[in-house]
Amino acid sequence: MTTAPLIGLGRERSPIGYHVFCEDESVNYQCNRWAQWIGPESIPAMQALGRRAGDTTAWIDGFLELAGDARHTGQGVTAGYYDRAAEFFMSPSDPRAAAIRNSFRATMREAYGVGPESVPYEGAELPVYDLRPVSAHGDPILVFGGFDSYIEEFFPLLFALAGTGRRVIAFEGPGQGAALQDGDLAMTPDWGPCVTTVLDHFRTHEVTAIGISLGGALVMRAAAVEPRLARVVAFDVCDDQLDTATDRLGAAGAVLQTLLRLRARGMVNASARAASSRQPYLGWALQQGMHVTGTGSPYHFLRAAATMQTRTCSADVRADVLLLAGDEDHLIPRRMLARQAATLTSARSITTRLFTAQEHASHHCQIGNIGLAGDVILQWISQHENSN
Repeated sequence: MTTAPLIGLGRERSPIGYHVFCEDESVNYQCNRWAQWIGPESIPAMQALGRRAGDTTAWIDGFLELAGDARHTGQGVTAGYYDRAAEFFMSPSDPRAAAIRNSFRATMREAYGVGPESVPYEGAELPVYDLRPVSAHGDPILVFGGFDSYIEEFFPLLFALAGTGRRVIAFEGPGQGAALQDGDLAMTPDWGPCVTTVLDHFRTHEVTAIGISLGGALVMRAAAVEPRLARVVAFDVCDDQLDTATDRLGAAGAVLQTLLRLRARGMVNASARAASSRQPYLGWALQQGMHVTGTGSPYHFLRAAATMQTRTCSADVRADVLLLAGDEDHLIPRRMLARQAATLTSARSITTRLFTAQEHASHHCQIGNIGLAGDVILQWISQHENSN
């Protein structure tokens, strides 16, 4: 399939672990995210960057410098991920962003020897990768990401899954990657139509669908209306995006949710501006959230986030369901695992898996040992394909 880096599965799995790069929990997670894809050789360089980077500007400049160094020494995929790391922290209006994300996508496509197929959708196009082993077995695996993801980021995992003999169809929907940046398709909670469009295009009749990060909510919303999703994986579980956005604010988060219910737009925007002045990363997150959802204020972004929930549709999911969660996930409250399972009242079966620190997989989307999550998913798919 490819000689580019792959996530180890089965006997080839060797966890990279979860490391300390800086004091900020959110930025530290992002560094671990890039280390997961690049490999352990990236850890010393990012730790050195963490010791001197004090704000998002310094992180952007530092990652661009690392990308240049990697490119100079012929490490194309490493350079691509550092480009993506820099672009991740850029403002949507940064004039450098478009060229850098295009460089990342081109680098990954060249390294893995693939290009996307464009599927028409709502006046724009969805980029889709169809990875087809010579002798595929079982039902296809449909994969998509979360809030602002690029599907190319997941190539090391997607190609590893395809290397086990599974056909993998991976795409970007509204609010993600090229669908957002090139097609102006803003994030929407109505995920069923784009899934149906992709399945129709490839004439697939029964699939396992994996939603990554916020995709854990989107996959449930799609499964509630698309019967061809025979098996559904929330990687990781996420039953309420607004809850995840406000949970870490404590009492202030509860107040914010109340203000949103009261439609107190001015107070919400003022509170968001005040919080952003104290926490630069929060300011970046709100700006990115508005960009992804196509909204013009923190209030309208948070109102959009409130629609990214599964409680109104979970009872309509009739597939086999696998719910994954990390014991130390700083983004997704652990209570969502049991809460999501409890609302799936019509599911054919429900399996839950909580990953721990001892497994090096306790953080969001099992960064640190993502190969273990891949093993768990593959074993679960095999068991439930044979039982239906």
